[in-house]
Amino acid sequence: MPDRPETWAWLIAWLEQHHPLIYAATLSTVLAATRFIYSGGGIRRAMGEGFICGLITLAVSNGLALFGIPEQFAPFFGGIVGLLGADYLRIGLKRIATRKADQL
Repeated sequence: MPDRPETWAWLIAWLEQHHPLIYAATLSTVLAATRFIYSGGGIRRAMGEGFICGLITLAVSNGLALFGIPEQFAPFFGGIVGLLGADYLRIGLKRIATRKADQL
């Protein structure tokens, strides 16, 4: 743990500015794990699914500005990613990529 107060001040300032991203990733992780357990999956796979969905949410949330969407909408996208799950997103994106490749 850093003992210098300026390090803690920087961390706190960063968290205050980026709290929607952290909330979105946490929401996605918990929602995906809960959904996975509810559907009959094991704890280990649920934790893996939650972790992957949290990482996907961080990637999506950091790219929202590219589409002109404010950072405050990150929890909404985190909820969507958590509800759909990593496998559903992978299949959907693969389908879109195949369709685009066929058009070329």
